[in-house]
Amino acid sequence: MKKDDAGHFIKLIRTEEDHRQALARIDEIFDAEEGTRESDELEVLVELVKSYESKTVPVGFPDPISAIKFRMDQANLTQRDLIPYIGSRAKVSEVLSGKRDITMSMARALHEHLGIPADVLLKQPGAEFAPTLKGSDLSRFPWNEMIKREWVSAYRNIPDYLDDMFQELVEPAGGLDIATAALFRENSHRRINAKTNLYALTAWCWYVLGVANKSAPQVDFNPDVVDEAFMRQVARFSLAKDGPLQARNFLARHGIALVVEKHLPRTYLDGAALRLGDGPPVIGLTLRYDRIDNFWFTLMHELAHVRLHLETNEDNAFIDDLNLEPNELERQADEGARDALIPPDLWESSPARENPSPMAVYNLSREAEVHMAIVAGRVRYENSNYRLLSQFVGKGEVGCQFEKDRDD
Repeated sequence: MKKDDAGHFIKLIRTEEDHRQALARIDEIFDAEEGTRESDELEVLVELVKSYESKTVPVGFPDPISAIKFRMDQANLTQRDLIPYIGSRAKVSEVLSGKRDITMSMARALHEHLGIPADVLLKQPGAEFAPTLKGSDLSRFPWNEMIKREWVSAYRNIPDYLDDMFQELVEPAGGLDIATAALFRENSHRRINAKTNLYALTAWCWYVLGVANKSAPQVDFNPDVVDEAFMRQVARFSLAKDGPLQARNFLARHGIALVVEKHLPRTYLDGAALRLGDGPPVIGLTLRYDRIDNFWFTLMHELAHVRLHLETNEDNAFIDDLNLEPNELERQADEGARDALIPPDLWESSPARENPSPMAVYNLSREAEVHMAIVAGRVRYENSNYRLLSQFVGKGEVGCQFEKDRDD
């Protein structure tokens, strides 16, 4: 056993508990800057984990090469597209053929820009890329937080009941086959922070699906109904004091479930467009920023995914941190949300663009038939000035509605 300069013990991995602790530490320091003590510790831990898993992980566990190729296939990427993350065309070829190991700098770049889980990138090559959720994987879910929220039952000795709690979380969502098919595998539609805990993110999605499944809309969803006029109709509910609840009820009457649930730590999540096993879409919102303008933009963004993308993408999941730069599908959803809330012709002709006075904002909100907070939020975004018009964005006025409705 060796103690590094920061006081952390580094030891050989001989047991599943050692393995679990090493993975937890890797997850904790994965974003360490190169050249630091934590970066050196990370290098050592990764090699120890690889050595242990080469002897103990059964065939069928996802390996980095298969994960990268799977991600390339999903996002229609070529080897040339990987050069910025791996270093050169020759290095890309060598990595994909198994002739060159993935370095920590490569793993960081692939994790950050392609969304491939860090723990997958650190696995040994040679196995098929398929979701595996056993042993140490189960221990990485945020069970203490989920118990605190009463998502799953409380047990004194959590490690002894991981399988029970896992089933309790997944079964309401439609079972493991449905849940992993939609969420746990990598897809090209995750707008997520590089520091995101993918286990916590997946758990949140499963819980939202479970809630939606328990109170699923009683009408069949017809994708042809969700058009521009439909989205504008939803946007107009913002004028009502209880507009968020009215919008939820309206969506339910058209076969779309809306679930509001606070995000889990280290998920940096605003919302998601998901799908239940039998087809109905589910919009999940976190109210990470509890403001009227943020609620309506996020809702309309996810509704735009339902309208534009959910029916035509086999992954059935769009997961969004709206603070991040969008890809093409996310840009389409952003544009769809903006236009549904404030029609382009009204925005382009409004004095609020150049002179965002309270009166100009008020007048545009009347013309667009939406809450004044929505216009204020658009002005703040377009001007990159989030101190502007802060008195109009309705801070803290949405979450309380859903909390009161839940209590009732």
